[in-house]
Amino acid sequence: MRVSEITYTDTCETYQIHGGEAVSIDLKIGDHVEIIDVEGDQKCSVLAFDTKGACAINSLHWNTTPYSSQSSLSYDDSSNMLKAILESSKIDADATEATDIFDDLCPSDSRQDFQVEKDTLCVFDAKGGAMLVDQQSTPTEILINVTRANPKAKEDCLPEPLAEAIQDFRIPHSSAQSYKVKAGQYIQIIDVQGQQCSDFQAFSVEDLKNGVESTLDPTVTRSLMFLSYPAPGTHDKFYNQNSEPYVEVIRDTVCRHDTFGLACNAKYYDDRGYPGHISCTENFNKTLNDHGIKPRKNWVAVNFFFNTQVLECHTLAADVSWSRAGDYVLLRAATDLVCVSSACPDDTSPANNWNPTDIHIRVYDAGSNFSQGIDFRPDPQTIPTMTKETGFHKNTSKLTRNFTEYNGYWLALDYTNLGQIKEYWQCREGVAMIDLSPLRKFEIYGPDAEVLCQYAITKDVRKMAIGQVVYTAMCYENGCMIDDGTLFRLCENNFRWVGGCGSGGKHLREIAKEKGLNAFVKSSTDQLQNVAVQGPKSRETLKKIVWTQTTQTTMDELKWFRFTFARIGGEFGIPVMVSRTGYSGELGYEVFAHPKDCEAVWDAIAEAGEEFNICPVGLNALDMLRIEAGLIFAGYEFCDQTDPFEAGIGFAVPLKTKEEDFSGKEALILRKNSPQRTLVGLELNQNEVATPGDGVYIGKQQVGHITSATRSPILKKNIALCRMSITASEIGTEVEVGKLDGHHKRLGATVVRFPFYDPEKTRVRM
Repeated sequence: MRVSEITYTDTCETYQIHGGEAVSIDLKIGDHVEIIDVEGDQKCSVLAFDTKGACAINSLHWNTTPYSSQSSLSYDDSSNMLKAILESSKIDADATEATDIFDDLCPSDSRQDFQVEKDTLCVFDAKGGAMLVDQQSTPTEILINVTRANPKAKEDCLPEPLAEAIQDFRIPHSSAQSYKVKAGQYIQIIDVQGQQCSDFQAFSVEDLKNGVESTLDPTVTRSLMFLSYPAPGTHDKFYNQNSEPYVEVIRDTVCRHDTFGLACNAKYYDDRGYPGHISCTENFNKTLNDHGIKPRKNWVAVNFFFNTQVLECHTLAADVSWSRAGDYVLLRAATDLVCVSSACPDDTSPANNWNPTDIHIRVYDAGSNFSQGIDFRPDPQTIPTMTKETGFHKNTSKLTRNFTEYNGYWLALDYTNLGQIKEYWQCREGVAMIDLSPLRKFEIYGPDAEVLCQYAITKDVRKMAIGQVVYTAMCYENGCMIDDGTLFRLCENNFRWVGGCGSGGKHLREIAKEKGLNAFVKSSTDQLQNVAVQGPKSRETLKKIVWTQTTQTTMDELKWFRFTFARIGGEFGIPVMVSRTGYSGELGYEVFAHPKDCEAVWDAIAEAGEEFNICPVGLNALDMLRIEAGLIFAGYEFCDQTDPFEAGIGFAVPLKTKEEDFSGKEALILRKNSPQRTLVGLELNQNEVATPGDGVYIGKQQVGHITSATRSPILKKNIALCRMSITASEIGTEVEVGKLDGHHKRLGATVVRFPFYDPEKTRVRM
C-alpha cells in the first residue's frame, strides 16, 4: 500500500485501491467496513483469513447483499499484487475462497458493508487489467472505509515508512530536536495530526568542525531558485549563505510553506502580549547547544507547513496551515548536516490551528530510491496521489531534465539542445512530437450514453457519426464552463471524452445519477496516453508506420476531426487510436496507446520522422503555438466564472440548431443576448511581451485583462489574448496594456482578428 493511498479522519480510515490492484487490511472484532465502487462497473472481491491463515470468509457479517457469496479463487487470473499479498502472508491460494462484492453493471457510488466478527486479515482485490485502445474496460478505483471499534489515537495515525528508517523519532509539541544526517540520506518531516508548523534549519558538519556556523539561508534560496520556496523538480534546493546547496526537496504533499519569517522568538510573543511564552528560537538554542552551536536571539528558518502569503499591498498574511494528518516534506541532504526541527509552540495565532501538536522525523538511507513529486488532488475531498510519470517519460527524460508538474504528471518544458524557438519552428515547418498524456480521458458507455452526452455538452451529439470527433464545451447550469474538450464517438452508445480536468467525468456521473440514466463514466487516463504528432510533415511521418485494417479509415482518408483504430508496425504491431486533432494550428494527429506500449510508440514515430528532422516539443513552445492559433487554455482563457462566448468558443454552442435541452442552455441564451465580455486578440506596438493578468486600459478605465501572451516568431510581433469588455472589442480599437501598477507604464496595443495565425484554418485542413 502506497502512503498516499491511506487517509485518516477522527473516526475512519480510508484505503484507496486503484483498478487492477489489491490491498490487505488487518481488521479486529467489531470493526465496520464499507466498500465503495466509485465510478461503477468495477469488479471487486474480498478474501478473509484468520490468524493461522485459514479461510475466514464466514466471519464477515454482511449488512448488505454482495453480488455473490463464496466462490473459488482463480489464482492464475489473480493480479500480481494479490499474488504477492498471499505469498507474503504464507496463504495457500488454492484452499481459499472469495466473495464478489460488485457485478459488472453496478452504478457509480455503489456500496456494500460488513461487520467483523473475529480478528481477520482481509484482502480486497479491484479486478482488471490493461485496456486496449478500442475497448472501454478500464479498471477504476475502489474505496474502503474502516471504522474501528477501537480507533487509533490521532498521534498514532502515521503514514507507513517510505522505506526502512535509520532514524525514527517524535518531536513533542512545543519542543525541538537536533539530529545528524549524512550526505545522500533522506529526511522526512511529518505533520502527525495536521495543521502544525515545523521550523527547520541545517548546518554543515564540516563547517562546524572549522568553527563556522553557516546556515540554510531562505533569502539566498529564494534568489537562486526564483521561487518563494523550492519544490520538487528543477527548482528544488535550499542553499546556505555561500550559495552552497544543503538539502534538495524530493517530495512535498502540502506545497504551502514559509521562507519569509523567522522562527518564533521571545520578542514575537512579547509584542503580542505573551511575555515568557516558549518559542522555537529558545527550543533551537537548547538542542543545538549539544553541538556547540551558539544561542541566538533570532533564528532564520524554513517554516514548513506555515501558511504565509504575500499580499498585493506587500504585507505578509498568515492563516491556518494547509497540511493534513500525515502530510510530509521529504528532503535529501547534499552534504553531512546537523539538522534541527521544531514542533512550533505558537497557540496565540492560527499558525498551528490554535493547538500545537507533534512533528515526526524519519531518516532513510542514501541507498533508498524515491521518486520526485508533489501530491495531486483533483478536488479537496479526494485522496491525493504523488506526481506520476507518463508512458513516454522514459523517452522524454533522455532528452531533458526540465520538467514541470501538470495535472498530476511530469511534462517537459523544453528540451536540451533545442529550446522553445527551435521546437516551435520544427512544428511550423516540419514535424514534432508532444506528450499530452495528462489530458483526462473518460469512457462513456451504456444504453443511455448518447442521452447523457447530448445533455452534458454543448454540441449536438445525435448528429455525430461513428469515427467522428467534436470539439465542445461542458457547462454548469449557470452557463459557466467546467471544461473544454473533444468527444469521440466509438460506436452507437460508446463515447470517449478527452478534456483538461477530472471535473468533467465527475460532472457526467452526477448528471447520469440525477437523471436516472443507464450509462457509465469511467476514467481511463492511466490506461490511455497520447502523443501529438504535429506539423506539415506529420501525415508523411505517420503513413510510414501506421497500419489499418481494410474496414478502418486509412491515414490518407482520415479527415479533420476524425479518428481510426490502427497498429504501429504492421498487422501484428502495437494497437493505437489515431485522431486527426491537435493543439498547434498545424496539420496534426494524436496517437493514443496503453502506457506499456508508449515507449515503443515514441521510438517508432521518432524513427519515421528522422527524414524530416522530427523533434520533441515542450510546454513552452506549445504555448506559443496555441496562442498564435487562438486556442484556449483552462485557467487562462476560461474558468468556472466564464461562459463559452467569453472564452472565445461561441462556435461550440449551437443554440440555433441544437433544439434539445442541455446543461446551461437557458443561461447561455441569456448570456449571448446580453454579452458583457468577449475574447479578443491584441497586437502590441512594442517589443515587450505582456503578462497574463495585466490590465488593459482606455485612459484610466480598465476594459479587460490579458489571459495569454507571447512573442510570435512567424508573425514577428508580440501578441496576446485578452478578455475584453464588449464596448472595446471592435477590431482596430486602440488600447494600452498596463504594466507595473497599470498606470506608471503602458504598452500600446490594437484589437486585431484572431486566430492570429491561419485564421481560415487552411493548414489543419490540408
